[in-house]
Amino acid sequence: MTAIRPFHLSIAEEQLDDLRRRIAMTRWPERETVNDWSQGTPLAALRDLIRYWAGDYDWRRCETRLNLFGQYLTEIDGVDIHFLHVRSPHPQAMPLILTHGWPGSVIEFMEVIAPLTDPVAHGGRAEDAFHVVVPSLPGYGFSGKPFAPGWGVERIGQAWAELMRRLGYGRWFAQGGDWGAIVTTVMGGQAPEGLVGIHTNMPVARPTREDYADPSPEVTAAKEAGQKYKAVDSGYSAIQSTRPQTIGYGLVDSPVALAGWLYEKMWSWTDNRGSPLDALSMDAILDNVMLYWLPATGASAARLYWESFDAIGRSQPVHLPAGVTTFPREITRAPRKWAERILQNLVYWNDALQGGHFAAWEQPDIFVEEVRSCFALMR
Repeated sequence: MTAIRPFHLSIAEEQLDDLRRRIAMTRWPERETVNDWSQGTPLAALRDLIRYWAGDYDWRRCETRLNLFGQYLTEIDGVDIHFLHVRSPHPQAMPLILTHGWPGSVIEFMEVIAPLTDPVAHGGRAEDAFHVVVPSLPGYGFSGKPFAPGWGVERIGQAWAELMRRLGYGRWFAQGGDWGAIVTTVMGGQAPEGLVGIHTNMPVARPTREDYADPSPEVTAAKEAGQKYKAVDSGYSAIQSTRPQTIGYGLVDSPVALAGWLYEKMWSWTDNRGSPLDALSMDAILDNVMLYWLPATGASAARLYWESFDAIGRSQPVHLPAGVTTFPREITRAPRKWAERILQNLVYWNDALQGGHFAAWEQPDIFVEEVRSCFALMR
């Protein structure tokens, strides 16, 4: 089936009742033995989030908003791909596909869709307009779950090109962060017909031993960020890239386990002053958690790490025009000269003054301006 079918979210009330019942039945551990997040999500912080989730959080608000954007499904290689599709009122708009990562979802882009599609109403120019397509990665959100190996980033890149073709777009841009950055970079290397240029907010690079010997401040900062990530922040990836099924049982069965697993990254990877709530609201965080809980994607989403954990090492050079925006609280750092080995036609590079790993989610205004500025050079 190649048809594009409208998709309307209407979660049964019984599912929401089941969520609250499972929360009420939680067997909580004792509190951590430290007074910070160094052992993971603190008990008090998670209890506050879960208390709000069970009592005051309104899923119907999020559900309604997603439906208003316009949601669709199309089957590609036997897997249903869920996506948002919002066309611009401006006829000269360029199509743009935005790709999320883990532990994110299409929720990351909800605040940037309107200014990207209708820039005149949001302080921009008509010539900056985009038709926006936001797919859920296979195994994430309301996309289908692959039931056989092979859905790594290379195949996802091919699927995104097919999606844009089905939508009738002959020329288009691609943007992404986290796994979305890797998918977008891989797509740039694949150079499918119609793809004009790419932008990422997480530069993909393969540093050499000689690179690390460079004593410059930029390289020192990149080396320190990489060492910190490996030492204290990469446990989740070790589990998900080797035993996604094992961790998946808890993530699919227990809403508290799922929330604790994701919430810690909202703390670790956002530009905050000590709490993830400095960067994102409880509603925004829980909207995202719900896109893992409701379709039970804890295992299927983790499986992308098993499929593609070494994808950066396989990345082909990108000869299409490319742009990068770095954010100060990104997980890792890559100096421009490292990124240029893969992005061999790098036409835009900028260092944002604030923001973290979830650029569009945390800093929608900065993200929109960066996307406009980058792709203005490629139209």
